[in-house]
Amino acid sequence: MTQLLQTQVSTGALEATRLPASSSWQLGVLSALILWLYGSTLIHLGAQWWQNPNFSHGFFVPLFSAWVVWQERDGLARISSRPSWSGLAIIAVAMFTLTVGQMGAELFLARSSFLLVLAGVTVLLYGWSFFRAVFFPWAFLVLMIPIPAIIFNPITFRLQLLASRVAAITLPIFGVPILREGNVINLPSMALEVAEACSGIRSLISLITLAIIYGYLTERRRWARWVLALASVPIAVVANSVRIVGTGLLVQYWDPDKAEGYFHASWGVIIFFVSLVMLYALHRLICVIWPEKGVAS
Repeated sequence: MTQLLQTQVSTGALEATRLPASSSWQLGVLSALILWLYGSTLIHLGAQWWQNPNFSHGFFVPLFSAWVVWQERDGLARISSRPSWSGLAIIAVAMFTLTVGQMGAELFLARSSFLLVLAGVTVLLYGWSFFRAVFFPWAFLVLMIPIPAIIFNPITFRLQLLASRVAAITLPIFGVPILREGNVINLPSMALEVAEACSGIRSLISLITLAIIYGYLTERRRWARWVLALASVPIAVVANSVRIVGTGLLVQYWDPDKAEGYFHASWGVIIFFVSLVMLYALHRLICVIWPEKGVAS
């Protein structure tokens, strides 16, 4: 009797980890259709990751999402599959968004519709409980889609002005006379322009992505993960301001030529490393003040 019960339990556990035959072929057909619809969109997206340094972090986003799903595979296998026809409505919205995006040459809409269709297929085949379980890796995929220019450009410009204002306030403290005109900082020996590449937008997007990954890997408390993710924004802004101030000090007290070339390029790597250290220090501070009690909150 015991032998029979153990065999039944083992067989049930094995079947729970497998997709039903009907779901398997349906998933295969839908996957083929999705690749056919979004093939060119995904290829263009990958090309932008490769060519634009501002969005090169996009390569890691889908890999991390896939890894999270793989790590949670045992828990996902235990969720009862309850297909919902409401997934068709989500897919319909995705198709409409894709059509509008392609007709208007709006890449952001076309790419966003890919996430919608993934959500729709998940709900259609496995239900809302399953989708809620994979919501985090699905939502994380938003970071792989480059910000549209209508949003990206104003953010970049404001970051340029913010960095130049911080430098205009800080440099005189170190005895450096300056005259700020917009995003241009006039020093006695030369003028420094806080260009788009120096706005900090690249490190900001990358740091937000890494902060979310870091929080997921090192923290079980949800509120602490949110704190680390949100704190990445001011950390990136402060670190980039340090970069601008440091460049101004190099120009004033060392050599104006150091504001360009190797030293200027290496500042980006150094400041990003400093940002990571600041993020880690914040996490250590959280752990010291609010030590984890072994229960996720």
